[in-house]
Amino acid sequence: MCGRYTLSSPTDEIASLFDLVAVPDIPPRYNVAPTQEAAVVRVVAPGEPRRLDLLRWGLIPYWAEDASIGNRMINARSESVADKPAYRRSFRRQRCLIPTDGFYEWQKVGKLKQPYHIRRKDRHPFAFAGLWERWRDPDKKLLESFTILTTDANELIRPLHNRMPVIIDRKDFELWLDPEAQDPAALLALLVPAPPEEMETVPVSRAVNSPAHDAADCIAPLVEP
Repeated sequence: MCGRYTLSSPTDEIASLFDLVAVPDIPPRYNVAPTQEAAVVRVVAPGEPRRLDLLRWGLIPYWAEDASIGNRMINARSESVADKPAYRRSFRRQRCLIPTDGFYEWQKVGKLKQPYHIRRKDRHPFAFAGLWERWRDPDKKLLESFTILTTDANELIRPLHNRMPVIIDRKDFELWLDPEAQDPAALLALLVPAPPEEMETVPVSRAVNSPAHDAADCIAPLVEP
């Protein structure tokens, strides 16, 4: 699962990772939460360059009657995205990458839950696999949204949770973003647990528990008394 994540890396580092020509100024985010707008990298049509846009987190299928369905669709199980009605159209042609430099998971400790920030050891940004969709409300107003794909947890994350977000390797960005790449087997082969060797789990303050709190202290390592 992925219910909160961060993106505080410098804009130029994000542009370099995703080979973006232009990147809007993105303020650092230390506690991105569902239903909020967040950065997504996508190719909207074949032959067009990659672009970074802000979309709503929580995918709203094009056929939905109400936008509130997106509140329950922040994650999609990678094992079923090729067939599930809510995701199969997006999986065919509307895949995206979600820039990030870490995500949160919680471990139960007694009666409390201890949050952990899971990130690369070198602190560089990386990318979740995602799907995006367009939806129009009854007044024909357009709303674009996304979901983060999940897979089985690797050995590092398994003590915290049995699922983790799919992390796409940089060498596979082009395939994942290409709207004309529609071989389900080739795409599904990318949706596997990330190797744990380059990652770390860091206990952090419970300040992150509040979606309204979005500050640098969310990722500060917890100092035991």
